[in-house]
Amino acid sequence: MSIKSDKWISMMAEREGMIEPFTPMQVRHVDDRKIISYGTSSYGYDVRCAPEFKIFTNINSSIVDPKDFAQDSFVDVQSDVCIIPPNSFALTRTLEYFRIPRDVLTICMGKSTYARCGLIINVTPLEPEWEGHVTLEISNTTPLPAKVYANEGIAQMLFLQSDEPCAISYKDRGGKYQGQTGVTLPQT
Repeated sequence: MSIKSDKWISMMAEREGMIEPFTPMQVRHVDDRKIISYGTSSYGYDVRCAPEFKIFTNINSSIVDPKDFAQDSFVDVQSDVCIIPPNSFALTRTLEYFRIPRDVLTICMGKSTYARCGLIINVTPLEPEWEGHVTLEISNTTPLPAKVYANEGIAQMLFLQSDEPCAISYKDRGGKYQGQTGVTLPQT
């Protein structure tokens, strides 16, 4: 298994539609304004979060149950910024839509800018032949409210290519999150 470079990422995005929309370079400024970078990096791709957020709330005193998740545990926010309450979390999704090749496993890591502010980005690996917008969990581990910026970098995708394709892919198994297009809550 090998980690893939910027050249491979660009080729796969352009030839196979692996990442849409795709930015072939690192973007650090928009209209002379500094932003948290996104786009192709040396050995990965920095994704942006969409301006769609589900902020966790406990106003209904629900129990968090992955088999029966209470949708009213979230407040929906459409905005260019999201304020995550102290010791809480929010869900969002990537702006980018992914089509993972059959011989690739993708790992997502939070960007250091957010990590240094106490925000942790959590995503499970994107399995071979998984497709969709990636739902991102953003945990605010601090005792203070934290701001997240939509349309700017939030996490980095690393692509690991195997020497051979897997025997059974996520698509073959009919994975329940296949083709997701919005912020997707837990499903059973």
